[in-house]
Amino acid sequence: MNDEKPTFRVEEVDAATPPQRARVDDAAAPAAGAAGGERQRDYLDGFLAEKPQGEDPGAPGGAIYEAVIDALKEIFDPEIPVNIYDLGLIYNVEVSDEASVNVIMTLTTPHCPVAESMPGEVEMRVAAVPGVRDCEVALVWDPPWDMAKMSDEAKLELGML
Repeated sequence: MNDEKPTFRVEEVDAATPPQRARVDDAAAPAAGAAGGERQRDYLDGFLAEKPQGEDPGAPGGAIYEAVIDALKEIFDPEIPVNIYDLGLIYNVEVSDEASVNVIMTLTTPHCPVAESMPGEVEMRVAAVPGVRDCEVALVWDPPWDMAKMSDEAKLELGML
């Protein structure tokens, strides 16, 4: 084993010049035939010049989709003082490009007293949303509804949180 300790040379200076900052002008030119051609000064030029894409009214966050969700939140279960959307009875909402709405829903139990009338009410309320052409409601029992499907708002309303 070598017991020699490394030695360091210390040099005192009054000031040091800061290193030069990198600039786009200093970057190497792309190779001939490279994709992209000539290097742009600002890589955001194309992004910033692009026009904003139109919002899809039928996609989540779009005007029609959100209006349908709001309409669903106005329909309450007759036995539980919570709307059917927060209760987790709505499994899926799809809005087509032609503004046709498909709703897949369930009920808390197949023996629910509104099993015959609730899908019709959902269809009527959603079809009344401005911009909606028509609505089709599918009532499914698989997967079965359980309390885990409720939103936090519904759980809070029912004193479960």
